[in-house]
Amino acid sequence: MLLAYLFLLVNYKENQNSKMQRPRFELPEALVMEILSKLPVKSFTRFNCVCKYWCPSFQTPHFISNNYHNNLENNNLNLLLSRCDGNTFQPYFSQLSTEKDQNYIVKQNIHLPFFKNDIPSLYGACHGLMCLLDPSKDKAAIWNPSTREFKILPPSSIQRPPYFSPFEETYLTLDDVEFYHAAFGFDSKTDDYKVIRFVSLTFVNSEEEHPHPHSMYQVELYSLRSNSWKEIPSPEYAPTYTALGNIYVNGICYWKIEIGAYLDFRGLILSFDMGNEKFLILPIPEFVGSFPEYYVDLLVCNGSLGAIVYPSERIDTSFDLWVTSEGVWTKQFNIKSISGVVRPLGFGKNGDLFVRDTNNEVLLFDASTQELKELEINTYLDHIWAVITLHAYFESLVHINGVQEVEKHVIRQPTRDASNEY
Repeated sequence: MLLAYLFLLVNYKENQNSKMQRPRFELPEALVMEILSKLPVKSFTRFNCVCKYWCPSFQTPHFISNNYHNNLENNNLNLLLSRCDGNTFQPYFSQLSTEKDQNYIVKQNIHLPFFKNDIPSLYGACHGLMCLLDPSKDKAAIWNPSTREFKILPPSSIQRPPYFSPFEETYLTLDDVEFYHAAFGFDSKTDDYKVIRFVSLTFVNSEEEHPHPHSMYQVELYSLRSNSWKEIPSPEYAPTYTALGNIYVNGICYWKIEIGAYLDFRGLILSFDMGNEKFLILPIPEFVGSFPEYYVDLLVCNGSLGAIVYPSERIDTSFDLWVTSEGVWTKQFNIKSISGVVRPLGFGKNGDLFVRDTNNEVLLFDASTQELKELEINTYLDHIWAVITLHAYFESLVHINGVQEVEKHVIRQPTRDASNEY
């Protein structure tokens, strides 16, 4: 592959430097594009400087799709670990190496001045894109970490409804607005990327010294094509907290919801179709066991919706992984009694499972050998353990009508242990 790359590069350089001279060899353009589509995304910025003729071809939907699917087929997975600095309390991401025998070392740390003093939630990935959302402010962005394109989303212009309290017989004052349980995905019907989020509204009686809060929520949907937000009908139930944030599969977003009191506690799955913009409520199969004795975390596993099930007591934690295909759930594996492990974080390459232990260190579990491996990431130094989450994505050339990363938005700092290839 490298020889083919050099072969083409030299050929086009010579043709550009001497337009009057016939090239010594020619290749069909379709073959050239097919070879180039197999290269890493970082290569294309170099090509833009070498041959302007190629630039329009790199931006066609066909070429972008070919390049992305080649990354999928070759399992060119990228991993970001969300963290919070123990000294500055600032959020950042560690990009982990997925190269063979590098033991997932930290290649670079990525800081987000755009979200300074706030801890953004990360949603996706979808076609190599991710959505960053500040839960406490109307502040969001779409980010392509491969091309370094960054798009700040406009604030919502949706009107907040009034709240009338029958008990107090008065309209209450809006006291707080928070943004939770977002999801990011693709609508293939309209060729559009969308962000959905639940907006929690808290109202109080401003005339009372110690008012009792009243809550309600709205659902907002952002369209990249129109670059605007709109309100959509809310489902009967709102999502509950989940530790694993990658909940988009083939045009559908998923959340876990919990309803009922302790003796009648039930877990359900809430889904949202990005195409028809409709919610559905699905049952969690009976294999899970009874709530609240078990936790269920939804996640993406090999392009399918999966669920990791583990006991809530967290003593010598065991894990079951279930994956659904065409509505049928199948148990993939069981991890028996791992002492000291608190929570799963997600999957890396080749089915490696990342977990967090009682010391807030990130460990790697090899399902084939049933062995835990220590990683030199040092998350025990982080300040907020709940922020430690894992996000996987494949490189893509998808454009989002944004701007290139600038220091007021994103700062990349290569580590000493890894060469700067970015």
